Amino acid sequence: MNVVDGLSWLCLLGGSFFILVSSLAVLRLPDYYSRIHGAGITDTLGAGLMLLGLVLQAGWSLITVKLVLVMVFMVMTGPVTVHALAKTAYRLGLEPILAARSDLAAKRDLAGKSDLAGKSDRDRPD
Repeated sequence: MNVVDGLSWLCLLGGSFFILVSSLAVLRLPDYYSRIHGAGITDTLGAGLMLLGLVLQAGWSLITVKLVLVMVFMVMTGPVTVHALAKTAYRLGLEPILAARSDLAAKRDLAGKSDLAGKSDRDRPD
């Protein structure tokens, strides 16, 4: 086994790992936005590593050119697709789940009761 085969298998196994993490993200994350973020990031990285491993296996040929073109297409379209999905979901009214929503409400209540509420930054002591 030569160095190129070892690097190829390392890329293929790394890509498989990231695709597995992506599938777990889709199953385990709490809301739509988290799921598409997890799937989009790791899917792009996982597919990129898998394609890089296949390029190393193919050597210098027309197959390599096709694989590189597929990789460039995926890297350019993956993030754009995730952004478009998130923007559409937000415009349709799907609200993200904020873990600290209750903390923000508590801070707003405290800010309303404090003696510094409503003062500008220059009026506040350092």
